[in-house]
Amino acid sequence: MSDSIRLNQFDGIVVPDNPVVHQKHEIANGIKSCGVIPFRQLNELSFLIMRHKDRWDFPKGHVDVGETELQCALRELDEETGIKPELIDIDPHFRFTMMYTVHLKRFNFEPRIKTLVMFLGFLNADVKIKPTEHSGFKWSNWSPPHRIQTQTIDPVLHAVETFWKNKPIIR
Repeated sequence: MSDSIRLNQFDGIVVPDNPVVHQKHEIANGIKSCGVIPFRQLNELSFLIMRHKDRWDFPKGHVDVGETELQCALRELDEETGIKPELIDIDPHFRFTMMYTVHLKRFNFEPRIKTLVMFLGFLNADVKIKPTEHSGFKWSNWSPPHRIQTQTIDPVLHAVETFWKNKPIIR
């Protein structure tokens, strides 16, 4: 029996036991970005990364008011890739969080702490990726250790590798 959760079994959304629903003041004072690391199994196990102008990244984005982290992650996955929530199984046992400093134009380049929250998902159907906010994408074969982007991608992938050391990969 699989430990992953089929999202369409729960009206299209699964939230953590203690979901964080964000209020306007929380979003205005901090920066939180949530996403999903989409995996697929064809000939090889691979994960999806999106091409920005100058770097690779996972499909992710900022939390909207009234949204939980997982709702944000699934919305961003759909918006950036065309992967609908019912086409990905979220592993309920994996949640990666890290914080780092950013300097954004909208905050006059003053330092702000950004929180990144990532979930782990497996495609349950063949999906054509339709990038909307990125110049491209690629499926990267799972062969740790990965050296793709040191600030966020490499630490997330290292956390997935560590997570799987004592747990079989769900496919």
